[in-house]
Amino acid sequence: MYYSYLAFMLPGLILSLYAQYKVKHSFSKYSNVLNSRGLTGADAARAVLQQNGVTGVKIEQVSGSLTDHYDPKSNVIRLSDSVYGSTSVAAVGVAAHEAGHAVQYAYSYGPIKLRAAIIPACNLGSRLGIPLAIIGAIVGIAGLVYLGIALFALAVLFQVITLPVEFNASRRAMEAIRNSALLNDEEASGARKVLTAAAMTYVAAMIQAVMTLLYYLTRVRRN
Repeated sequence: MYYSYLAFMLPGLILSLYAQYKVKHSFSKYSNVLNSRGLTGADAARAVLQQNGVTGVKIEQVSGSLTDHYDPKSNVIRLSDSVYGSTSVAAVGVAAHEAGHAVQYAYSYGPIKLRAAIIPACNLGSRLGIPLAIIGAIVGIAGLVYLGIALFALAVLFQVITLPVEFNASRRAMEAIRNSALLNDEEASGARKVLTAAAMTYVAAMIQAVMTLLYYLTRVRRN
């Protein structure tokens, strides 16, 4: 059983570790490359919003590193200490990506609306799915096992939907960077590498979730 579980999970784990390394390496590398226009991360976020005609979105600074995110409830883009006031190529890329999420909500982009709608159910599935399946297997209640797997499948669905959301936000970011000439070609290439590395973490998370689901489905089928 242990070796079977390892066989399912090892590829995703290796990819996840590699993705985390790439994010840290790329962000660190391009955090030391300053953009020629002297734009800060906050400036870049404003430029992306402006180009897309999106108004009313606040931009705030938050502590930490790589804690950047867009909060749709408050309609606020929160940029980390290493992005908000930084004039690095990495900061511009990350800030533009988060502004891309704000644009998605402003334009009612389908996948992000769907992801937001299923978050409560997905959180429930993530917390209770596997424990319920294990408990069901221990006590011999098949219905509980299937319920647990179904709940966890919701968490997997969240990871699947997240991929187009993140890739689309990065595409919007790079389009705005190019159209508004926020970065020159060489700098834009660096920003793209940072965003591509970040996207790999979501791919790795999805693969891990899918492989976990497949493992438990396989165990249920065998028993």
